[in-house]
Amino acid sequence: MRRGYLIDMDGVMYRGKDLLPGAGEFVEQMQRQGIPFLFLTNNSAPTAEDLAVKMKHLGLPGISPKQFYTSAMNTADFLAQNHTGCTAYLLGDEGLAAAMNAQGIPNDAIKPDYVVVGEGNPSMERLAKAHQFIENGALLVATNPDNWCPMAGGTSRPGAGSTASFLEASTGRPAYYLGKPNGFMFQCARARLLRQACRNVDQVVMIGDTMETDIRGANESGLMSYLVLTGSTTLEEVSAYVYRPTRILQGVADLAQEMETGKERPLVVIQGGASLRKTAPRLNLPRPMLAS
Repeated sequence: MRRGYLIDMDGVMYRGKDLLPGAGEFVEQMQRQGIPFLFLTNNSAPTAEDLAVKMKHLGLPGISPKQFYTSAMNTADFLAQNHTGCTAYLLGDEGLAAAMNAQGIPNDAIKPDYVVVGEGNPSMERLAKAHQFIENGALLVATNPDNWCPMAGGTSRPGAGSTASFLEASTGRPAYYLGKPNGFMFQCARARLLRQACRNVDQVVMIGDTMETDIRGANESGLMSYLVLTGSTTLEEVSAYVYRPTRILQGVADLAQEMETGKERPLVVIQGGASLRKTAPRLNLPRPMLAS
């Protein structure tokens, strides 16, 4: 059975400026064996070209910008498919503007159809302007529901979800959230992966470290889901969720070894007892959203 992989980045491939154990070998095995893969991220700030350069600096050369799909690209795809000829007022960084330009969606600071929120640090003046546009009828769209996003050194900054929540509160209008775990993100990513592989894939697997976005979105989209324990989720926390990943791995190093040997490692067994549920801590993670 030929598999293709959708792969989260932070917490799966790297942490800050450091590759996680086995990440280099994992990519090397996929490239050597011709296994199709696509990196997925809810971070709307970077362009695909930015991410390819970042991976190169981390020690992973030879990855094309075509092998990245961001929530900004997903949002632009959504608007282009659902509202031909629309305009948008953007609150976000370069990656959001580039994604909109690629789909021919102009940035409109007069009478936009949409206010689109991504990662960034908008001024109160721009937030007030966005508020006014929404009150005048523009629809509010967020690239992802993440309330915070990680930065180097273990710090974080407000994410698209927190900015969208501010505008929801100020206007009383609901936002529509793209990115993971919205099913549209996974549908588009899967379609891209199949096109790159000339549809020569029998099974698509999502690899991620977050239950609320990576695993939930994959499960609700009918994909296999592999949870790695190198990021935001511990084994003990898994039992607090009503849904489960297809497999739990210590990290992508396990998959690199499997690809090299051709043998799958044993599954991690989840003990779903009450004691684990009582001790599972409350997490400061993005609020969940039903896939469309």
